[in-house]
Amino acid sequence: MRIKVPAQRSRKLRAILERVNADDGLKAWWHVANVNAVKRLGINDHSWVHIQIVANIALRLLRILAKRGVEPAMVADYDMKQEDAEVVVLLGSLLHCVGMAVHRDRHEDWSLFLAEPKARELLAGIYEEPELTVVVSEVLETITSHRESGHPLTLEAGIVRVADALDIEEGRSRIPFERGRVSIHSISAAAIDEVVISEGTDHPVSVEIKMNNSAGIYQVDELLKSKLHGSGLEPYVEVVARIETEGEKSLVPMYRLE
Repeated sequence: MRIKVPAQRSRKLRAILERVNADDGLKAWWHVANVNAVKRLGINDHSWVHIQIVANIALRLLRILAKRGVEPAMVADYDMKQEDAEVVVLLGSLLHCVGMAVHRDRHEDWSLFLAEPKARELLAGIYEEPELTVVVSEVLETITSHRESGHPLTLEAGIVRVADALDIEEGRSRIPFERGRVSIHSISAAAIDEVVISEGTDHPVSVEIKMNNSAGIYQVDELLKSKLHGSGLEPYVEVVARIETEGEKSLVPMYRLE
């Protein structure tokens, strides 16, 4: 397994990715997390695939917002650079659910416990003090804020929170459900075909959710809405769900998240 994100223009991101992809211990956490999730609890994927999806979505959101003039906390609060905000978002995405390797219950807390020394290890030599502690602290902020009751204090934390919730296409629902059981969770998860993130017109970011069945609205309204509200991204993101097939009787041809 190799984590891949667009990092060609960032020396820091390339260095971190090189270390991450050589870190067998980190990969083992992702594997154990997925064993706990899929094999023992019968819920959705928490493997390195989820990690890579979240990391790519988070970086895309951050870069679109930066292009549209939205300033991340690393720039606004510490006079650091956009690249440093990308480091925070990347590491937050990579480490946000390593605590699943310990237990599902309070996994965000276990993630904090595991992530603090791991983040310092991955950033050694890339940052020196006091910037090292600043970056690690902001990474931990993204991790604790992705929980259901989380309240992000930074743009970066809100981005990781929303990116986690957007890993829903092609049945990859972030709402746990018993595999093989026909329920609103499984049906609505199967109804999501694709999530398209692009620059918007009325808002900086447009999130278009393409569905094959209107049951997919449950995914949007139950999970994504709760993760977006309170994230700090509400003024910047428009979410629209659409039925993309003529084969289903469209109960709701379009659903706009308010």
